[in-house]
Amino acid sequence: MSELDFTRPGQSDVYNANVARLFFHANGKARNVAAGSPLFAENTAGKTMYFIAAGEVALTRAGKPLDVIKAGEVLGEMSVLSGEPRSATATARAACEVIEMDGSTFAGAIQKTPEFALMLLAILIKRLRLALAMQMLSKNQNQAPETIPVSGEVFDQDLLAQLTSNFPGKPPVYYPKNGVIMREGEAGIFMYVVMDGSVRISVKDNVVELIRPGGVFGEMALVDQSKRAATASAAADSNLLSINRNDFLKLIKTNPAFGNSLLRALATRLRNTGRK
Repeated sequence: MSELDFTRPGQSDVYNANVARLFFHANGKARNVAAGSPLFAENTAGKTMYFIAAGEVALTRAGKPLDVIKAGEVLGEMSVLSGEPRSATATARAACEVIEMDGSTFAGAIQKTPEFALMLLAILIKRLRLALAMQMLSKNQNQAPETIPVSGEVFDQDLLAQLTSNFPGKPPVYYPKNGVIMREGEAGIFMYVVMDGSVRISVKDNVVELIRPGGVFGEMALVDQSKRAATASAAADSNLLSINRNDFLKLIKTNPAFGNSLLRALATRLRNTGRK
């Protein structure tokens, strides 16, 4: 999976280069890169993302060409969002002007430009839906339970406390073990935060993920307003905080930690799904 992944205009009808350009110009730092100079190397820590203002950048993996990133495109964001090492090497194919932004600057900039966070969420979700569909096509029906990924702590305790205080009239809802929370193919009205207990996520009757306290699910349908991609049921007695779309959009615009946490969780889920 390349570092470009979800912001290439030709690959995504929800990517808007002008939104990205304004976001990086307002918050990043411009610099010139000579032809042949590296921007980053594969298997190194990803701390910076880039907007290509002019020129072209070649992506390679193990010395083999992967792609060419052109002006108006973004690269390097997957590692920044997921915290995982770079999956490719980026080298200036010609003299370039780039606008770079580190992870800490990005985290603060999202609050000033929430539409950029929403755009990234929409693109991540579109690619995740595709990755899930491809995973199901090649799914081994005899997959051992221990291979099922477990996720949690998308939101830390401080953020969980903020969320519950933001919705004092909406206490967590109790679901008994094996209770169905949402079904694949339904319209999505809420996203859910697991306060305690655990939740199974299934696609076509195959369990693909187990969500622990601090984890989230159901956010995909809120962002792209498509039908549910999976069924969720309580793996144990659970209490869940439900968030509707209006409250979700308000949180994206007013609470940068909320948007950043979701972006990180989706980027990690997309990488993990892609590996399969």
